[in-house]
Amino acid sequence: MNPSDPQFWTMIFTIIIALCFIVITVAMIAMAVMVKRVIATVTRVEERVEPLIDKLNQISVQGKEISVGLTEVTANLGTATRHLAESTELIKEEVAELRKIVNSTAITARDKVELVSRTIDRTQMQVTNTTDFVQAKIVEPAREIAAIMAGVRKGLEVLFAPAPKQIDRVYVEEEMFIG
Repeated sequence: MNPSDPQFWTMIFTIIIALCFIVITVAMIAMAVMVKRVIATVTRVEERVEPLIDKLNQISVQGKEISVGLTEVTANLGTATRHLAESTELIKEEVAELRKIVNSTAITARDKVELVSRTIDRTQMQVTNTTDFVQAKIVEPAREIAAIMAGVRKGLEVLFAPAPKQIDRVYVEEEMFIG
């Protein structure tokens, strides 16, 4: 193709836009993979912490039962139980915060995917509009001008062509043979 041809530039722009779409798609896939990994990590942490919380609650209950019978140990076990309860609350708070972070990350990722999708749609519409504009305003008028110029050239050839020779003699068959 010739760089002065409008179709050449249209094809170059189309290739550039296609490459942009590929880069956007790779970025979206990378974001989705990262969100999936974060969600999997939080789920694993939550699965590991849940049994610990249950065990801590069981230990807390047992500590309270023992403290009823033993007054001397009651003070120590009460303190231990309080610490375990505080630890349990801290763990629950951390798990709740992790859930909030994961939910926030998922919402943000979803919003970004929607934004990228809208951007792709808008870009595709702009490319289509630009292509239609170039077709209507440049390519079609250029074709019409080329056809008019070809017609003018043929007309000038006919006007300025030498007059045809008069056939005023009979040719022998050998003279008429072409080849």
